[in-house]
Amino acid sequence: MLTVASDIDVLARFGRALADPIRCRILLALREAPAYPSDLADALGISRTRLSNHLACLRDCGLVVTVPDGRRTRYELADERLGHALDNLRTAVVAVETDRTCTEADEKGCC
Repeated sequence: MLTVASDIDVLARFGRALADPIRCRILLALREAPAYPSDLADALGISRTRLSNHLACLRDCGLVVTVPDGRRTRYELADERLGHALDNLRTAVVAVETDRTCTEADEKGCC
């Protein structure tokens, strides 16, 4: 049974997905176009096993979906608005001063 996640749950899932550089790279690749796992693994230079684990996380977070394509399965962003959100986040992050970090970065593991 599908339920509508709260705003906080949605943001937490998105944050979890973006917390890993490989998952970020996968999302950015899928922002460009849907892809098959083998092609993604080759393009990102990672093993298929490692990619599979990251794709499972992204599926669990609700950010990517699988689309059957004959005997293969293609991955794509769950909603095209995610691509726009990623672009907006990248632009916002680029606007942040690069010489500033969170004062509590070492203690909290942020920034």
